[in-house]
Amino acid sequence: MTTRRYYDITVPYTDRLPTWPGDPRPEITRLKSMARGDSGNVTHLSAGVHAGTHMDAPVHFLDGAPGMETLPLDALMGPAQVVTMPEADVITAAVLDAAAIPPDTERILFKTRNSALWDDPAHEFTPDFVAVSADGAGWLVDRGMRLVGVDYLSVEPFGSPGHPTHKTLLGAGMAIVEGLDLRAVEPGIYELACLPMKIVGSDGAPARVVLWRDEG
Repeated sequence: MTTRRYYDITVPYTDRLPTWPGDPRPEITRLKSMARGDSGNVTHLSAGVHAGTHMDAPVHFLDGAPGMETLPLDALMGPAQVVTMPEADVITAAVLDAAAIPPDTERILFKTRNSALWDDPAHEFTPDFVAVSADGAGWLVDRGMRLVGVDYLSVEPFGSPGHPTHKTLLGAGMAIVEGLDLRAVEPGIYELACLPMKIVGSDGAPARVVLWRDEG
């Protein structure tokens, strides 16, 4: 019997999330509480837009470029290929050439050794994460990818001068989703829904990201 299985690949959003150095941790405060006699519960959230599972907008690294509200929905929903790269330290063009990625792939999610970091969702930021090199970004653009997702807080290696990976991807109009939790997901083809908050003019936004496919 075939069963449709859903995978929530969003990192749980708490005030203990690791954040990029210099970015604030989320602050989640109960302003009104029924336990304290208020008529309802009301929570206040203060956070940077690049915490947890989130998306980047072109204006993140291209000054004057569009913000989050301009991302096309048809890029954020549709078939997505999950590719496992357990041995990679950097996702280069050569690594991608060897990965046997189907030529019609438009949305790609990379599962790397980063995924194990989410075993402790409150871990300290780890700068030695796997990400996409500048020539790897060029490879994705040349093959017409519309969305790329990674299992840590940046698609680009930590400390990359000039941010060439981001600029290549965003300059080509590619959607970037970062901070995915792919631990329970096997490689293969899925349907994807990746919906960020529609924050006008923003360089990023938290997103809820879900995969599904028929199994059995």
